Amino acid sequence: MAALTKNVAGPAGLRVDTLFVAASAGGDTAPTGSGVELRVKNGSGSAVTVTIAFPGKYDGDQTVAGRTFSVPATTGEFTIPLRDIYKDPATGLASITYSATTTVTVCVVSVP
Repeated sequence: MAALTKNVAGPAGLRVDTLFVAASAGGDTAPTGSGVELRVKNGSGSAVTVTIAFPGKYDGDQTVAGRTFSVPATTGEFTIPLRDIYKDPATGLASITYSATTTVTVCVVSVP
């Protein structure tokens, strides 16, 4: 897994189009928090599923499936909030996987 960097939009704003990197075939990790979002660009001809693992347990020992997002085939951007509910207590990061990565680019942006 590759670690994605959180890019913070300051008072002067933030140009994000230059911050996108290729999604990793083995998945990525990213910081979470209020105002933190994963931006996804899918350049393929079909939708790509982005899954964010849910590290918590229900009723003490029951696992919960990760949250999936269908990112349509487009040249635009799709935004996914990276809330603290996705933070793995062991790493402090969210774990993100993709159904395909060939034409998928991502970046993490924080707007405080």
